[in-house]
Amino acid sequence: MEWTRLREAYHRRLCTEVLSIVGNVPNNADRKNRASLALAREMWNRVCQRVQVSPATRPRQPQTVGKLFEKATLDFLKQAFSRLTHLRPGPWLFEVSGELHHFAQYRHLADLKAALQTHPALHAALGDYLIHPDIVIARQPLDDANINGNRHLFASQEQHIAYLTPLRKVNNSHPILHASISCKWTMRSDRAQNVRTEALNLIRNRKGHTPHIVVVTAEPHPGRLASLALGTGDLDCVYHVALPELEEALRVYGEPGLLDLFTTMVQGQRLRDIADLPLDLAI
Repeated sequence: MEWTRLREAYHRRLCTEVLSIVGNVPNNADRKNRASLALAREMWNRVCQRVQVSPATRPRQPQTVGKLFEKATLDFLKQAFSRLTHLRPGPWLFEVSGELHHFAQYRHLADLKAALQTHPALHAALGDYLIHPDIVIARQPLDDANINGNRHLFASQEQHIAYLTPLRKVNNSHPILHASISCKWTMRSDRAQNVRTEALNLIRNRKGHTPHIVVVTAEPHPGRLASLALGTGDLDCVYHVALPELEEALRVYGEPGLLDLFTTMVQGQRLRDIADLPLDLAI
């Protein structure tokens, strides 16, 4: 079916543009960790066989890997979400590396950014905590004619009622942030902490509803996935690029502790597959 084809196309792109396996070491594995290496090899072996692609055998630059991973994920989400317009109609915006202060809930951060640029001492005291999400999904505000539909809810440019909601274009010209998506090809402790800090800033600094806050990763080791997936709800969920394939790799690897941890995250609704994400974004 079409959802399966979309997921396979995403995997095909990851295998051809992002993944490399040099000396039997996948570039999402920790070469110093036996479990990470074994799980990454087995996972990608299953993925690449399924989409009939051989990964690159030359090293890729880490900076390039991150950008290509973001772009492939953005394109997958955009294509999948476009199939759900009957569930979530409206004009939608998909971008890589969006500036947070461009969105309705965070417009006030533009003033903070200007103040930090003007006053270096203030910047030194507060730090550069303005967030630049890897991928943003936003909904454009609507004309009253679109909101009316087949009814007469608002007269043209009527401003004495519902004059504060950002959904009406007459009130607000900025897109409304729907989702902030962090893309991490691998997951290390410092990256996990950065993601949590960004998530907390998104929650605390908003003026309006909280956007979806999620992470997409290809990290193969359950322990490192748990550094984000377990804990409090500062993130909606962690989404893995190949969750069933990773589960199969864990069963082949045969270490019960790792499989139990993986199962805890999945059954606890903290870890899902990339195919789940577009549907969750439609909620």
